[in-house]
Amino acid sequence: MKYIVLMVFLVSCGFRSIPTAKNEVEAKWAEVINQYKRRSDLVPNLVSTVKGYAAHEKETLTAVVEARAKATKTNLNFDNLNPNSLKQFQAAQGKLSSALSKLMVVVEKYPQLKANQNFLALQSQLEGTENRITVARNRYIESIKGFNNLVTVPPESWTNSIMYKFEKKPQFTVENIEEVQQAPKVSF
Repeated sequence: MKYIVLMVFLVSCGFRSIPTAKNEVEAKWAEVINQYKRRSDLVPNLVSTVKGYAAHEKETLTAVVEARAKATKTNLNFDNLNPNSLKQFQAAQGKLSSALSKLMVVVEKYPQLKANQNFLALQSQLEGTENRITVARNRYIESIKGFNNLVTVPPESWTNSIMYKFEKKPQFTVENIEEVQQAPKVSF
């Protein structure tokens, strides 16, 4: 009877749910990284295609290449995930996003490039990848919320403090909240 009570207590207090949640977070993080890598892999082809049409836009193309290089160098292993390393990772990815946005603005000046089938396919893949990144990040955020609740909220947190000693994992954050809160300016 004691063993049954002990089993019920352990199962109800996170004995299995905490490691399961950690595995879920790891899987969701791997998907985030996978989508960022997909985007990074598209950049050289995109730059190469644009370079043929917009050779004198060298500054923009260089910024994209440099941002991609920095983003691919900023690797973030799940086991080393902490607020500071996540912030550095986000900053590198944000610079690549910004550089790609500027590249798309430059493209607007070149009607023949906008009609190029290879460019259109790459642009479509990039847009799809940006959406996949958003979905992967949202799934990661939800899994982190569940994991962090398990390791910080009783009774599961008691099991964590005795058996696992897992720390809360950091969430994605918005770098510049003022920019996000301002409505974008659109002019025609």
